[in-house]
Amino acid sequence: MTMLAIEMQSIAQDRPVVFTIGHSNHSSERFVALLQGAGITAVADVRSIPHSRRWPHFSRAQIERWLADAGIAYVFLGAELGGRPDDPALLREGRPDYDLIAAAPAFRAGLDRVLDGTGRYRIALMCAEREPLDCHRFLLVSRHLHERGARLCHILADGSAEPHEVTEGRLLHQTGGAADRLFAALPPPRDAVARAYDIRSGKIARGHHAARPA
Repeated sequence: MTMLAIEMQSIAQDRPVVFTIGHSNHSSERFVALLQGAGITAVADVRSIPHSRRWPHFSRAQIERWLADAGIAYVFLGAELGGRPDDPALLREGRPDYDLIAAAPAFRAGLDRVLDGTGRYRIALMCAEREPLDCHRFLLVSRHLHERGARLCHILADGSAEPHEVTEGRLLHQTGGAADRLFAALPPPRDAVARAYDIRSGKIARGHHAARPA
């Protein structure tokens, strides 16, 4: 067991722990190694469409098979926690609205499944993007798991694991929310963090436009 797994195991005694990961362009062998390095025992796929033409080994049927060979469970939660819902009521101007998605009963039920699963598995939420800041697994799912008391940790492409609070710090810097803080050693106000989420996800435009992550 790695030092990271040992540390997170001790933390898990008082708060549920959830990891996230992006499959990016990793080989199946590298992806399994990243999961095993963090002690992951189950992957929750939060892609709305669990297929990849560029990286076919990450299509649902294939990844479920080779994860099982590695002793890692797989569950598809894209219908509940995906960032591109089919329901037009969850869109605004043709684009997913994260506030509407987060309020949907299916999304809340998906969070319940993840939190319930932490009692039996060490779970990693999986989407496609390499960088958490570019992905709804951070901007939407992790945000609301964190608000419900879970401790989040993002597995990066180099094998390191970044605590959610550190990722939020990077979010603040990239959206300009940390520029005027006088007491940087203190946790940032939650309204500043909320605004940074809205900017990054495209709800609030920065400059002339802001891209909506997948």
